Amino acid sequence: MKNNQMNINLDLSKTTTVETASGGKIWSQGVIIRKVSRFVVGADEDALIPIPVFYDVETGEILTETLPKELREEYGGGNI
Repeated sequence: MKNNQMNINLDLSKTTTVETASGGKIWSQGVIIRKVSRFVVGADEDALIPIPVFYDVETGEILTETLPKELREEYGGGNI
């Protein structure tokens, strides 16, 4: 079986911090739940899709870059 995992040689000292809007450096992980119609998924019931995101614990603001592009306008800059 072939392993499709990429091996990236990354030096973390060459990276930069992503700060929260309040200047913090620690993010929390949350999940946005989206519902999709049973007719779209071809099932007996509607389905739920979990989308992991990171957000600022102090403000609830979602880190926009962690959202799928299709949802950035709806959730970007918004609180969870």
